[in-house]
Amino acid sequence: MPATDPIADFLTRVRNAVKARKKYVEIPSSKMKIGLAEILKTQKFIKDYNVIEDNKQNVLRVHLQYVNGVPSITGLKRISTPGLRTYVGSDEIPRVLGGLGISILSTPSGLKTDKQAKKESVGGELVCQVW
Repeated sequence: MPATDPIADFLTRVRNAVKARKKYVEIPSSKMKIGLAEILKTQKFIKDYNVIEDNKQNVLRVHLQYVNGVPSITGLKRISTPGLRTYVGSDEIPRVLGGLGISILSTPSGLKTDKQAKKESVGGELVCQVW
């Protein structure tokens, strides 16, 4: 059964896997989810990810990261939903926990973190926040 909000499904699967202390979680793949996983990897929230080729649907395997048994991801929040899109300008991008977390934006030049978007002076759709 297809999810009506695939990004919220991605975040929920990661959140549930972290709470269950899983080593990895498998999620149906898409370009947007791969982009989210790439940002989480570069920001050191996850160890790694890889795409498993399949006949029907490619699967994105996200390897979760724990430091001394404590997960690197303590919270995930979906901001812009299909029913209520949230757009921000480059000067309106919110800080997450005083800069300890990140906001992920979908900009005309692709997915960016809040710091990258401010540096490049671009706004866009506020997809989610991770801390």
